[in-house]
This record gives sequence, structure tokens and C-alpha cells, in this order.
Amino acid sequence: MSAVGESQTVVESQASEDYPLTAVPAEARRSLLSMAFMLLGFTLYSGTFFAGGLVGPAFRFFPDLVVLLVVGNLILGGYAAALGYIASKTGLSTVLMARSSFGSVGSRWVDFILGFTQIGWYAWGSGLIADLLNKLAGVPTSWNWAIVLFFTYFFCITAYIGYRAMDWYSRIAVPAIIVLMLWSLSIAASQAGGFAGAQAIQPTAQLDIGAALTIIVGTFISGGTQATNWSRFANSPRTATLATLAAFFIANGFVVFGGAFSALVYQDFDMVSVMAKQGLLIPGFILLFLNMWSTQDNTIYAFSIAFCHMFRTKKRTFFVLIGATIALALTWGGIYESKQFIGFLILLGTFIPPIGGVIMADYWLYRRGQFPALEEPQPAFNWAGVIAYVVASAIAYYSSGIKPINGIIAAAVLYFILAKLIPSNRRSEVIK
Repeated sequence: MSAVGESQTVVESQASEDYPLTAVPAEARRSLLSMAFMLLGFTLYSGTFFAGGLVGPAFRFFPDLVVLLVVGNLILGGYAAALGYIASKTGLSTVLMARSSFGSVGSRWVDFILGFTQIGWYAWGSGLIADLLNKLAGVPTSWNWAIVLFFTYFFCITAYIGYRAMDWYSRIAVPAIIVLMLWSLSIAASQAGGFAGAQAIQPTAQLDIGAALTIIVGTFISGGTQATNWSRFANSPRTATLATLAAFFIANGFVVFGGAFSALVYQDFDMVSVMAKQGLLIPGFILLFLNMWSTQDNTIYAFSIAFCHMFRTKKRTFFVLIGATIALALTWGGIYESKQFIGFLILLGTFIPPIGGVIMADYWLYRRGQFPALEEPQPAFNWAGVIAYVVASAIAYYSSGIKPINGIIAAAVLYFILAKLIPSNRRSEVIK
């Protein structure tokens, strides 16, 4: 085979797997409409509804709760949009960016922590569906193994096919999800007595502002860190920034608000359960199905990208199936029933933001907007990134206030200082 033929085969192979180990080329870039639907589908997630439910009962509706939701989602949206901008400029996913920031071997930690959180949420989602069918539809628990088996593999169909299938599914699902949620929220507002009624509801729980913002930001910070898996396909940085901000500030904020408001009105933040109380059980299950599919396929897709990079293979579809199988084992093993698991995943919101802080500092402050080519050999460990990450994570964990923000700022400042102090030729042995 000629060199030209071999090169063409490699390009076609990467394209069929959605470019897991290369930058997305210009001919594969997508429009704002495509980006918006894809990312909106990702963020309209019932797990975020639960996060809103944890926050809502602890605050008066206005201005306390409303301002808190705006600030929290603006933080999340700004963080994800900044990474989205870099992804569009470079065509790279977060795990490929991390190769420069953490080193060729050091970046595998990024692969692991981002991939693990996504597979954890995927497993939790399968368990949620089975649990709701038990409670609200009367399905016997003895059927749960089959329900989990079916939905675990069904929801990964579009992720297996890739961006094209996920794009078209999102265009159908997102408008339907928004309409159904607005329908439910309008009923809730009416039953609460409008604004005056919502304002009269007194807080029934205690939660400080820093903890509340950590929950709002932390629940989806892993997804925000990996939104680059789709924003790298944007046809311009402006497209990536607008689409990501719309998804993580507006859409994610909409879902958090839905959970918080439902918790205030019904003392219940389960989306389907709330709709059942409103006489909308069937629409509630339709919403759950559409909502879970639109996020679950993005979640398993993110896992596949992370683990392709970990093992340096372009076989993304293989890791979609591997990830689904791991999630199946976790769900059958009882991960959904674990009361500590959601708290653990939210806790990772403390340890994931410093990854983004290091990457942004590396790109903008140290390298002045230009990552090295992927073909260029990198240190096994970029100790500036590794040390900055570890110290920033400790600062975020032990500090008060808004832990994700503390972690991002600390990581960015530390990386910039350490990158100046540690010469690049002494950071570690250079390997590919």
C-alpha cells in the first residue's frame, strides 16, 4: 500500500471512531445548532434534578435560592465554556490536552478519574430507572436484573454509532424534554400559589452557601470538564463557547431549578415521582426515558474517549461496550442503593476542577495559546501539572467557601508558577 493510501486509511479509521487520538479536522466540524442540541441533551439530566432537590429546601425562594442557582450555574457554565473554547481552537478533547499539562504518563490519571466518574453515573442511571419502575409502575423487583441489562446496553446504541447519531437523537429529545419539564413546573407553580406562594414557603433544611454552591457545581463538573468531547467538533471558538455556556448555564440551571422548586413545593425532588403527583405519570416516564438516554449516551461516550487515551487506542466503540459492561456489573452489585455513592461522586467535584485549572493555565498562561503537536514527544510526567493538581485538590478539599472555584484558581496559579520554576527539559524523561 502506498504512503498516501496508508494515510487515507488512518484518517478514515479515526473518523469512524470520532477521532479519539487526533484533533478533529476542519471537514468534520459542526454548526452552532448541532453543538447546542448535543450539549443541551447532555446537561438535561435527572441526576442534576436531585442536586437541586438537595439545595432547594435550605433557602428562601427569592432572592436566596434564585441568586444561588444563577451564581452556581454561571460558575459551571463559565468553566465549561472556557474549556470548550480551547477544544474548538485545538480540536482536542480534555484527555488529549492533559498530555501536555500532565505528561504522557501523568495524563493517564486524568483518563482514569474522568472515565470512572462517568461510568459511575452511567451505572447509577440504570439503577434509577429500575427503582422508579418498581415504585411507580409496580414492576416486581425480581425483574430488575433484566431492566438494568436492557437499559444499560440500549442507551449506549447512539454512543456506539458516534456523534452523528447522538446529534440527531438530541434534536428530537431536547425539545420534548423542555416542553415536558415546563408543563410540570407550570403545574407546580400554580399549586404553590405562584410567586407569592413560593416566597411564603419556609426553609426546612440547613445548608451553608459554600456547600450549596459546591453541590450545584460539583454534580456536573465532571461532565463540564469533558464537554470538550463535543465542543472540539465546533466550527469556531464562538460556536463552542456559546453552545457550552447555553448548555451548562441555562439548561443545567433549568434542571437544578426544577429540582429545587419541586423540593420546595412537594418535598420531593424525584422528577417522575413529582409528575406522578401531578397526574402526569405517563408523561413523567416519557420524560425520564428521553432524559436518561440523552445523557447516558454522552456519559458512556465520554468514558470511551478517556479510556481510548489511557490505552492509546482508537477503538472507541470497543470501550463503549466495555464501559457498559462495567456499569452493568456496578449496578447489579448495588451501586444505586449505596447512600454514600452520590455523595462520593459529588465529592469528586472537589478533585476534578483542578484538572481544568491546570489545563487552562498551561494553554493560556504558559504556552500562550498553542499546545505542542500531538506527535511531539512529551515528558512522562509534567511535574508542574502533577504537583499543582495535588496541592490544589488538597486546598479545595480542606478550604471553606466554594470548593470547585478554590481548586480551579489554586491549580492555575500553582501551575503557572511551577512551570516557570521547573525547566521543561528537567521535568521528566521524555517519551511519546
